[in-house]
Amino acid sequence: MTPLVSDSQTFGRAVKDMRDGFGQRELWLSLGWQDIKQRYRRSVLGPFWITIATGVQAAAMGILYATLLDQPLREYLPYVTVGLIVWNVIQASILEGSEVFIANEGLIKQLPSALSVHVYRLVWRQLLFFAHNMVIYLVLVAAFGIWENLRWSSLLAIPAIGLIFLNSMWVSIVFGIFSTRYRDIAPILSSTTLMLFVLTPVMWTTKTLESQIGGASERARLVEIIPTFHYLEIVRAPLLGEPQEPRHWVIVGAITVVGWIIAALAMKQYRSRVPYWV
Repeated sequence: MTPLVSDSQTFGRAVKDMRDGFGQRELWLSLGWQDIKQRYRRSVLGPFWITIATGVQAAAMGILYATLLDQPLREYLPYVTVGLIVWNVIQASILEGSEVFIANEGLIKQLPSALSVHVYRLVWRQLLFFAHNMVIYLVLVAAFGIWENLRWSSLLAIPAIGLIFLNSMWVSIVFGIFSTRYRDIAPILSSTTLMLFVLTPVMWTTKTLESQIGGASERARLVEIIPTFHYLEIVRAPLLGEPQEPRHWVIVGAITVVGWIIAALAMKQYRSRVPYWV
């Protein structure tokens, strides 16, 4: 007699969960948009407070650091602004991704839907935030003459943004599953994200570091070991019309592949246990 084997921990079930979750897009599209409407309910400007908040933060930090580092504001402010817009997506992917299942405990226990629905909802919400913040970039393109530097190669920003959100999905899956099982992971990720913000050239540039500190060129290259640096560069460089380094794309591509392999393994092994862990 052949023993019955449960298929709850198979790649087939993991893939089916992702496919079924995408098929329920009316649900997560609605929930994601509702999250934003709920946050700014009864406000006059609504979701555009997202744009205003990011714009004020970028302006304040850009002007301050341009003065401290003796950089031309015309070049430095767009650099900082685009960096902050992209960083907000990276940060949210890590922090909100680590709590994606914990925050949806009620829905997971009561709503018969694929687990991946909550990941799609989170990524969709972050895409809406990103779209609102890109209004700031369009203003800078006109006000600071960035459009003069844009070339056909700037269209590479489109697949770069796609890669950012593709990575946001596997990060949410992996960190979400393990943070649900081990609740200490979330605060660890919060501290790690703060450290990454300091180490990633969002507010500073490697060129500035080299010019401000003599003989710092070797130390400046240490930024290459920071993964978030490469994600930032594949989006920021084309949006600002700057030369792009192929190595950034290679590194991001490699991390994406490895990340999705880990996500697939996590979904295969632990997907069925998440409802019990929450």
